[in-house]
Amino acid sequence: MFDRATMELNVEPLILGALREDITSEDVSTNCIMRDQCPGNVELICKQDGVICGLQVFERVFTLLDPETEVVTYVKDGDKVEKGQKLADIRGDIRVLLSGERTALNYLQRMSGVATHTRQIADLLEGTGIRLLDTRKTTPNNRVFEKYAVRIGGGCNHRYNLSDGVMLKDNHIEAAGGVAKAIAMAKEYAPFVRKIEVEVENLEMTREAVNAGADIIMLDNMNHDTMAEAIGIIDGRAEIEISGNVDEAKVEMIRDLKVDYVSSGALTHSSPILDLSLKNMRRI
Repeated sequence: MFDRATMELNVEPLILGALREDITSEDVSTNCIMRDQCPGNVELICKQDGVICGLQVFERVFTLLDPETEVVTYVKDGDKVEKGQKLADIRGDIRVLLSGERTALNYLQRMSGVATHTRQIADLLEGTGIRLLDTRKTTPNNRVFEKYAVRIGGGCNHRYNLSDGVMLKDNHIEAAGGVAKAIAMAKEYAPFVRKIEVEVENLEMTREAVNAGADIIMLDNMNHDTMAEAIGIIDGRAEIEISGNVDEAKVEMIRDLKVDYVSSGALTHSSPILDLSLKNMRRI
């Protein structure tokens, strides 16, 4: 659940922006058929199995439109939900329920989809000690929601943004003139409390990174045998992350490797939504 400061400073402005995108002057469809305030109730229904996530955001969409709106939930973030299950009742002015419906569902479906996909991958890693990480491959202006959904699904967050840590990828290394030079520059510039992570693509780069004192070494797009050899070269002198086209098949393939992390951009850039719907609108 988002704490109050995060909600007020980082989440609510984004929700308001989404509402402004959807209502530039008025909800003309709703105003055509509902000229005056009328209390009503609508149900949140799950249309496929998955993991629910984003209920706090879903509720805030409606209460930003009208603080008197009441959302009664029967599940909590992280719960497994099933097709046909009623997840919540939303009560208030029918005009608000209609105007907020799509924005609220867009957030809830997207966040639940990310949480569901993350749970599927995290379950494959159970018992290995390998931690599942997300990346910065997020939808613009939706990172706070998507990274929260990864945590709810059983994953962990990698750095939040470019100010959050040192990660030297291929283009950084080429710009610096090599792995060792890039690491030396990072050690000189970055505060001592920052760990330095380096992306490597082959065994030569792995040797150079570990000898230069990298804290974390990311093995990028290596096959199983090459990763196993790289792990032997590192020999406990740095933490190890695996990355590059990580899907269910690759996770199964790396379960036997002694690494600390596996990161997957697909958690946030390729998760399908969880199908949810508001149904059974009625006056009360």
